[in-house]
Amino acid sequence: MTVIAGDPTTTLLARRWRDPAAWMTTVDILAVLIALSLPWSTSLVAIFAVALLITRIPFLDVKAFLELLRQPICAAPVALVLLACVGTLWSDADWAIRLHGINPATKLLMLPVLFYHFQRSERGLWVFVAFLISCTLMTAMSWIVLYHPELSLRKFDPEPGIFVKSHIQQSQEFTLCAVALAYPIIASLRTRKFATTALLAAIVVNLLVDMAFVTVSRTALVTMPIMLAVFGLLHLRWRTNLAIFCGLIAISVAAWAVSPRLQGRIASFAREYRIYKEDNQLSSIGSRLEYWEKSSRFFVEAPIIGHGTGSTRGLFEQAATAPAVLVGGQVVSNPHNQTLNVAVQWGIVGIAILYALWAVHLRLFRGESLASWIGLLVVVQNIFTSLFNSHLFDFHEGWMYVLGVGLTGEKELKARPANPVARTTG
Repeated sequence: MTVIAGDPTTTLLARRWRDPAAWMTTVDILAVLIALSLPWSTSLVAIFAVALLITRIPFLDVKAFLELLRQPICAAPVALVLLACVGTLWSDADWAIRLHGINPATKLLMLPVLFYHFQRSERGLWVFVAFLISCTLMTAMSWIVLYHPELSLRKFDPEPGIFVKSHIQQSQEFTLCAVALAYPIIASLRTRKFATTALLAAIVVNLLVDMAFVTVSRTALVTMPIMLAVFGLLHLRWRTNLAIFCGLIAISVAAWAVSPRLQGRIASFAREYRIYKEDNQLSSIGSRLEYWEKSSRFFVEAPIIGHGTGSTRGLFEQAATAPAVLVGGQVVSNPHNQTLNVAVQWGIVGIAILYALWAVHLRLFRGESLASWIGLLVVVQNIFTSLFNSHLFDFHEGWMYVLGVGLTGEKELKARPANPVARTTG
């Protein structure tokens, strides 16, 4: 194709190519695409993330970015990634395994980039709305797959109502969206925007019904009450909290009565523990208890700097005392607890950095805006779900953390809202 000098289209493209605002918009769109694809695909998230990094580089203010890296909210995640890199030097694992062990932490390097970008962009809310829309569409697909399981993409180890990924990941998404919407629902009630209230409430009900009847996650059952309690303590009066608590009890009892899946999921706590203790058979709870007990012993053996990056699987192989079909013979590279995952590999040094990361990000979200509420909720959810999984390092939940904190964090640091909606009285 011949490019004609002075052609209006060519001139327009050249002008857009040199326009920082156009590049900013492109980065915003890529962040939206990451949020849209996160519930559905890991490959697309990785592709869009790389594209976002490349697109952000041409107009990067290096001095301002380096100044941002010195702040604790960026220094802590960068320090954890650097520790993972340095930890390869004292690991006994093969070098391929050591290098692979760095990967789970590398997504944290996106946090400074997102802080930097969304300090300058006003479209951070677009990303959350995109994630909410994507999760709402996922509920529809979840119901379809429940009745037509042949449509599921999980051909290996399929789960009822799960189109892709797992029930834990899907419940994490739905829990975050449902609880996050509590803020705008209360705010719209206060301003008598009843149509908005009804729409948001309908979305919440849709998410909760799916979680009760289709994809019941025990992690979500434990963490959702904690997240709701945080909202009540921050934004509601005690009388409103009491009324909501009573209402939730009634709803929970009703859901228990009509949802066999919910009943079975809760009853599985005691059943799986009994299978583990009495029969030494595999179960989700029993396996976790075994992982935690062995990981604690590994930590005691090297408490200061741990056994090195990628060492966990080799340690479990050495500690296997039974056939693989029994609990004592399980070999894993992830102890299903974020603290133990870090402790085994990098000891007390790693734990200190991990807890510092959570602490500085919690401290960041002390405002009373919607952005602050979403950021706080993301951190709280990650901390408590990381008691049962390594969610900061897991791909899906780790990206939920990076997006949620990165989109809202820098704005909360630089500018508190002048007229907050919160301190809602209910």
